Amino acid sequence: MLREPGAADRAAFVELLASPEVHTYLGGPRPRAELERELPGTPERWPGSFVVDLDGEMIGQVLLRRTREHCCPVAVGKVDLGYLFLPRAWGLGYAAEACAAALDWLDGVLPGEPVVLNTQTANTGSMRLAAKLGFTEVERFRAWDAEQWLGLRPPLTPSV
Repeated sequence: MLREPGAADRAAFVELLASPEVHTYLGGPRPRAELERELPGTPERWPGSFVVDLDGEMIGQVLLRRTREHCCPVAVGKVDLGYLFLPRAWGLGYAAEACAAALDWLDGVLPGEPVVLNTQTANTGSMRLAAKLGFTEVERFRAWDAEQWLGLRPPLTPSV
């Protein structure tokens, strides 16, 4: 289930952001003590920010946000799909289901909106997920000491 973040999710956010496994392809985790000190009691809420809830417990986060800056000009101004899941939720299809639901939400709110997704090419799981969600390669580039992949999900055409 996708829902808004709440105060009860704070510990899961700390775990998610401090996890070395989660941040293998994202530049490394943040120090737990820093997160404990800096994260607000209730996570910030905005349209397109979802907690992925399984049986009343946060297992991940899906974000849809407008890209303001990017090293690839084609991505600027487009909605970017991002997601993080706790390792215990990996390989069970939750990311595909949650990202598809978030994209369906976006299609209802902003019909015809193209979406970009950025991942390291070494992250084979994210590369498979991007293909499954309908993203196709636009560009490869080097950033954060690794080869990056930029995919685009073109706007859906409304059915007549």
